[in-house]
Amino acid sequence: MPTPPVRTVAIIDDDRRVLTSLANLLASGGYGVRVYESPLNFFSDGYSGLVCVITDLGMRPIDGIQVLERTLHSNALTPVIIITGNSSGHTEDYYLQRGALGFFRKPVDGDVLLDLLDSIA
Repeated sequence: MPTPPVRTVAIIDDDRRVLTSLANLLASGGYGVRVYESPLNFFSDGYSGLVCVITDLGMRPIDGIQVLERTLHSNALTPVIIITGNSSGHTEDYYLQRGALGFFRKPVDGDVLLDLLDSIA
């Protein structure tokens, strides 16, 4: 029986602990993972083979909204999930209306995140 293709998710966050935690969660859910501490490194690798991008909202010099916008304007058609540990004046609807697949506050509910990923992968 052939092995099913690996569903790969990119995680972009400037906090190494978050990268490790989410990478372990996604691996336990059967996902391949590419981790990036900077959106610039992610963009240099590109979207090839990804089923989704998970990006932190509060990074510099490029933040999560810019990652979302750049991804939406690419030809990749890769969905983006935004996560944040900071309070924002915006609600979840704000990010969803701008094209995000999902929005989570840290700590991320792993079961809900995996359910969302499973719905698209």
